[in-house]
Amino acid sequence: MSMHAPSHDLPLMFVEAGILAGEVTILDNISLTLNAGAPTVLIGPNGAGKTTLLRAAMGLIPVTHGRITWGGNETAAPARRAFVFQRPAMLRRSTEGNVHYALAAAGVPHGQRYDRAAELLTLVGLDGFGSRPARRLSGGEQQRVALARALARDPAVLFLDEPTASLDPHATKAIEDIVSNVAARGVKVVMSTHDLGQAKRLAGDLVLLHRGRLIESGPAAQFFADPRTEEASKFIAGELLI
Repeated sequence: MSMHAPSHDLPLMFVEAGILAGEVTILDNISLTLNAGAPTVLIGPNGAGKTTLLRAAMGLIPVTHGRITWGGNETAAPARRAFVFQRPAMLRRSTEGNVHYALAAAGVPHGQRYDRAAELLTLVGLDGFGSRPARRLSGGEQQRVALARALARDPAVLFLDEPTASLDPHATKAIEDIVSNVAARGVKVVMSTHDLGQAKRLAGDLVLLHRGRLIESGPAAQFFADPRTEEASKFIAGELLI
């Protein structure tokens, strides 16, 4: 499986991008550049705009104004994007069947799907789970199936929306290990989380959002060691952002 982000897909740029829902501003003039490399992690309180930003980048929500470009191209976003929702739905079929469905949707030739599915299930630590009904798996196992399905697209960029929400520590570590492994293979991971510990463990870059605005972004180590804004300092300290 070739997992390496082609340079023409990146950087992903938000240029004064905004999203309105009626009179409510969901994203407020976001200007942000996401480059190839280690994961970019979005943090911020509930309602900050993290999920909306991810969905807009995936092309699931159009921007109301401004633009989103991929490698400088505004008109033809790359097909090799994948998105894992916080609570992914499992198809009513086996674990392996879920992955086979994703491979078919990605246009993988029928004769290659068995080997690719086995490879993907190995990557997400689900060897031996292929024949089990996906809907009977635990929450953490279902999230790993969702990751395998997303990776069936051989994405250049993988968007993850709170991938470990409500999971226990063991399941959380399994997901984090997969994220690290995928990123090491060259896939650009952009994910949201409420867990600052997780952000410290995984992030190359951090983006702090609050009320739809970009508060601060930059290298994770710098963000935690020397935040530039009052909001970032409060958030790191565990204070509520009002």
